[in-house]
Amino acid sequence: MMKISAAHIAIASLAVLLLAPAVTAQSGEQAAPSPAVSKVRIVRLSEVKGEVQMDRAVGRGFEPAIANLPIVENCRLQTGNGVAEVEFEDNSSLRLGPDSEVEFPTLERMANGGTLSSVRVLKGMAYVSLMKTPANQFNLLFGQQNLELPPTSHVRLQLEGDEAKLAVLGGDLEIKGPDGLMDVAHKRTVTFAMAGSSEPTVAKSVTSDPYDSWDKSSDEYQARAATVSAFNSTPYAYGLNDMMYYGDFADLGGCGMMWQPYFASAAWNPYSNGAWAWYGGMGYSWVSPYPWGWTPYHFGSWSFCPGAGWGWMPGGGWMGINNAAGFAGLTGPITVPKMPVRPPRLGEPGLLMVNQKPLVRSQLNGANSFVFRKDSAGLGIPRDELGKLKEFSERAEAKGTASTPVYMQAGAVRGTNGRESFAGVASMRRGSAPAAMGRGEEGGEGRMGGNSGAQMASPSMSSASAGAHASASSSGREH
Repeated sequence: MMKISAAHIAIASLAVLLLAPAVTAQSGEQAAPSPAVSKVRIVRLSEVKGEVQMDRAVGRGFEPAIANLPIVENCRLQTGNGVAEVEFEDNSSLRLGPDSEVEFPTLERMANGGTLSSVRVLKGMAYVSLMKTPANQFNLLFGQQNLELPPTSHVRLQLEGDEAKLAVLGGDLEIKGPDGLMDVAHKRTVTFAMAGSSEPTVAKSVTSDPYDSWDKSSDEYQARAATVSAFNSTPYAYGLNDMMYYGDFADLGGCGMMWQPYFASAAWNPYSNGAWAWYGGMGYSWVSPYPWGWTPYHFGSWSFCPGAGWGWMPGGGWMGINNAAGFAGLTGPITVPKMPVRPPRLGEPGLLMVNQKPLVRSQLNGANSFVFRKDSAGLGIPRDELGKLKEFSERAEAKGTASTPVYMQAGAVRGTNGRESFAGVASMRRGSAPAAMGRGEEGGEGRMGGNSGAQMASPSMSSASAGAHASASSSGREH
């Protein structure tokens, strides 16, 4: 039986509080196109590793993406040498492999309160993992196909030349073909012709891919928040998994029960670093660089507790794109970053970085040691890979830093001309590498690096310094 801690109880209660404002999250930001359907949606870019860009449909084309950017209708997301994850309101996820591109033609809320999401895969590989939310509808588009995926579906779609291969990793599908409906059980692979109306073919197996392990571990990470919220029979999680991993609730004396990120002293404040992202017709949205920085900047409020530092408490209504209202309730020693007073002009960036203090980041020190830094507030720490963080946080607060030995573990092995090579998303592990591990796997830290927060430090860097910064970012992540 799972032990329920005070933090679990606090976050479970938070899930209930989030449920009520969920259906009015962005009301007033866009006019509803009809009485039956609105654009009241909260979708976010939940993870960025390596080269990821987003076109936010504001006339700026593709720009470097950072975690916690809101995603709205007609946005496009693409990866180069990198991977990305998108989180929907009920904790359902979309994950992109390298050299992939998707767009979001439909993000709506239906009259029954459920959501309608359409994602078109334009190239590359995408994983879709849906929670059990019966009222929601999810359409996966590619080529001439429009598949409605039922709740609990888990699929991997790969576009390869003139074919599309859909691996059913979980759940069962019903696919409409030229000759009628086809029932496809899990652990089957369906192959479609991208152009044409020929009948899809079904293979009674699923070929593994190097990125399957990344998809699986991410799914397990996301499922933990759903488990906590299930204590109160609500499917809404809104980034609670990140809050659970990167921080904790504590009773801060006269200030009451508050959530604080790990690795944050009383000198840290939650608004020193971030970005203003422009969304046409909706205004600017404050985007936090921290891996947990979604829920606490769209709901509740921050307060300064003397002697303990900044803490966050739930309450109030959910803030969607226009989340600057959260600044109004700030109390304590803080200089609030000023929201731009006008839309960006032609040629001006639509993503404006704010760095009131130098951005502190935890990172690798050489190939075999990871250093946690005070006031990094979790920035640079790989998601769900270094175990429990509380003890390291206490040591870093007392001494400035804390460290642990680590090694890199590749996601999969591929044979090339009789030689081993490593592919997929590597992961960081505490301790020393097992004796049987090959040297190539230990050296995986330079592969596909980059936590989006590193990009916050210098938005206008030159090409040369950008390359150096990307290199530093890569050494600070596990890939």
